[in-house]
Amino acid sequence: MNRHTQILDYLDYEFTSAVRDSLWGHIYVSPGLEQVCALREFRQLAKIKQLGPTHIVYPGAVHSRLSHSLGVFFLARRLIRRLIGFPNAPSLSLEGVKAYLCAALLHDLGHFPFTHSLKELPLLEHEQLTARIIRQGELAYLLREAVGVDPEMVAAIVDENAPDQGSDELRLYRRLLSGTLDPDKLDYLNRDAYYCGVPYGVQDIDFVLDRVRPNGYSGIALERDGISAVENILFSKYLMYRAVYWHKSVRAATAMIKKALHSALSDGAVTPDDLYGLDDESFTAQFTSARHPAFDLIELVDRGHTFKVALELPYSEPNSPDFAHLLDLETRGKLEERCSSFLSGATGRPQHSCSLIIDLPEAVNFEVAFPISDRGVIRDYLDAGTVFTPAVVEAFTANLRLVRVFVDPQLQTELRAEDLHQLQQMIKDSGAD
Repeated sequence: MNRHTQILDYLDYEFTSAVRDSLWGHIYVSPGLEQVCALREFRQLAKIKQLGPTHIVYPGAVHSRLSHSLGVFFLARRLIRRLIGFPNAPSLSLEGVKAYLCAALLHDLGHFPFTHSLKELPLLEHEQLTARIIRQGELAYLLREAVGVDPEMVAAIVDENAPDQGSDELRLYRRLLSGTLDPDKLDYLNRDAYYCGVPYGVQDIDFVLDRVRPNGYSGIALERDGISAVENILFSKYLMYRAVYWHKSVRAATAMIKKALHSALSDGAVTPDDLYGLDDESFTAQFTSARHPAFDLIELVDRGHTFKVALELPYSEPNSPDFAHLLDLETRGKLEERCSSFLSGATGRPQHSCSLIIDLPEAVNFEVAFPISDRGVIRDYLDAGTVFTPAVVEAFTANLRLVRVFVDPQLQTELRAEDLHQLQQMIKDSGAD
């Protein structure tokens, strides 16, 4: 039996154990992966909400990272099976395909609560933590003995900082797992929309996979008539950020959590290792106001109480300085202290340093560098006839990124128009300091 036939037989016949998923129906895993899914490290993902505090706004958004991980695996298997069916598919190994599918299933193992909201803090990336977990203990043993794959290869696919050892095949799997049309994005957009009860993120998975073509070891390309699939993803991502991920109350909750942890980390009350390996319940149990005063913010979020918007400013305006200096948390923290001091005078009562939070979202990446197969000729997505020009994508980002000032609800009711005007001027002038 040749290598290609081995891989096809593996993909078509090895996956016999069904897991019922509310989004994709039956997701089939192999006997070896079924043992992996039973491990504590994987089951832990069931206790971490995919969207953190978003359920404050969308009560249905309580789906877990475990269900998302299974969904990514499901789509990864469909994608690799589709690519291998083409005569011009790149040469792959059976162990490589197994490693890719394991990486898809396990890619979020290193997540702790609110990971994506805490990127600015001095913490390890979740991909690094995932790779660390994959390489050790019973999981590494099961990957070798029950699945038949080298844990090092699985870890290297997930963590792009790991050496690729010059392997074109390994680099291909990285591109398949993380790109414009990757299984991760296709699952989370659909899954998040489903559980939030909004239509914005829905993708036509069958159409997408039907238009996918192999593009050597560079990854995948889309047939020209599949351009609308990328356009749908770009617009869906924009709408999901606008309506769900960056909803003002969700931003308030995540800003409160980030402020609390940054304060505690700066004071030495906690270390990064205190966060790794936690789930939602242990996170809120550990970080209480008895441990550090700033953790009162976390307790408020846990009870569903969030700060309110006092000011909202565009991140960048034509002919005006932007707020890039506030991307630095230390700079932002000093400005928050000055603003809190001003509010103490304006309200006639002391305001502590955590009564005002300035929130500035990170830049959103709308990937448009995507190859299109036009009658066998590979073209860049932007040259293939799409409305999503660089100017349109830039307008998307500009419209989404807002600088918000969140304050305690009681404080919000006390602020006068002149107080808000003065606060706004202080923030606008801060770049000149």
